[in-house]
Parts: sequence; C-alpha cells; structure tokens
Amino acid sequence: MAGKKEVVARLESQLDIAQEIRAKLAKDPKALEWRKALRSWQAARLAKTHADLLENKRYAKTASFFLTDIYGPKDVSQHIEGVRRLLPVMTKVLPESGLETVADAVELDALSEWLDTDMAAVLKDDVFDLDETKYVNAYCAVGRRADRERQIDLIEHLGRSLGRLTQNRLIGATLSMMRKPAVLAGVGELQNFLERGHSAYRTMKGAKEFIEMITSRERALMAAWFGAA
Repeated sequence: MAGKKEVVARLESQLDIAQEIRAKLAKDPKALEWRKALRSWQAARLAKTHADLLENKRYAKTASFFLTDIYGPKDVSQHIEGVRRLLPVMTKVLPESGLETVADAVELDALSEWLDTDMAAVLKDDVFDLDETKYVNAYCAVGRRADRERQIDLIEHLGRSLGRLTQNRLIGATLSMMRKPAVLAGVGELQNFLERGHSAYRTMKGAKEFIEMITSRERALMAAWFGAA
C-alpha cells in the first residue's frame, strides 16, 4: 500500500502544478490566444509527422486518440479537475499500475502546458504566422532539453502502460464500474476519455511498435532542432 500512497502523492503534486500553470494563464487572455494558436500549429505538425500511422488501418484509431487527446492540442483542464474529484474512487478501485498511468498522463499534461506557455511567450504574435523556422528558433530559445526529454519519456511510459492495461480484463470491468460514480461526480467527460483510450488500444492489439515509431521520430526531431541552435 505504501507504493500506492506514493503514486497518489505524485498524482496530487502534478495536479497542483497543472492547476497553478492554468491559473496564471487565465489571468492573461493574450497568452491564452498565443497558446491556442501554438497548439493548433503543433497539432498540424504531429499529423504530418505521423501521417502514415493515422492512415494505417491497425493504428489509425489509436493514433488519432494519442495525437489529439494525449499529445495534441486539446485543453484537458476539465479532465485534470475531474481527476482530482474522482481521485478517492480511483484510489480504491484502480491497481497501482492504473494509478501510475493516470499520474503519467497528468505529469505529461502539466509539463506540456509549461513548455507551451514558455514557447508562446517567446513567439508572441509571431505564433499567428508560424512556420518551422520560427518554431525551431523559439524551441531552442526556450531550451529546457531535459524537460523535452522527460516529455517524450512520459509519452513512451504512458503509451506502454496503456497498452499493458488494455490486456488486463479487469481494467475494462473497472472502467464500467466507475461509469456511474463518474457521472454522479460530474466527470462524465473524463470517463469517456478513459473509455475511448481503452477502446482505441484494444483495437490495435499490441502497442510496442506503435509507441516506438512515435517516440523515435519525436526524439530525432528534438535532436535535430537543438542541433540547429
């Protein structure tokens, strides 16, 4: 149980970080506009980089979920708030591995939010007329290579753990059990998010190759961009 407590503590800490970053953004409407434009550009870049996965019959559903809901432009603040409200139930019904997966997702969201906020602050209004050269220059100006590496590591950990969880029949049953409490707690959208992810990964039947393709490409891009500085 000690391990589970540590995971919950990590999860609560990352929820606090994500909430703090969003609270600062909420006070600056211009920063919110910059962030939205940046994330739209990044979404298009991801779709281009991983176009073959989106078009592959085996990977298409998972790639779409992964590149929009997990590593994409969506504002998942509603999910983050939902995780906090649903945490007591999740702690009771999810195994430690399941909570670790949620903790990875929340940390990835918080770190991505922080990095995007720093990028937008460098780009300012240039974000509305963004191209790869401007993006790479801002990327290098922000720096924080260790955090970029951590971001990709989290994507890899999260992808692999989601793949393992979908092989556990109890997880599907647990998600079904959580459906009613989630709706009653006002976090039905979070529940839908979890079920969509579970369904997407199950249809893929094996996540190893998929995750390796995404993360190897993202690491190669990161190295190239920092090498261009």
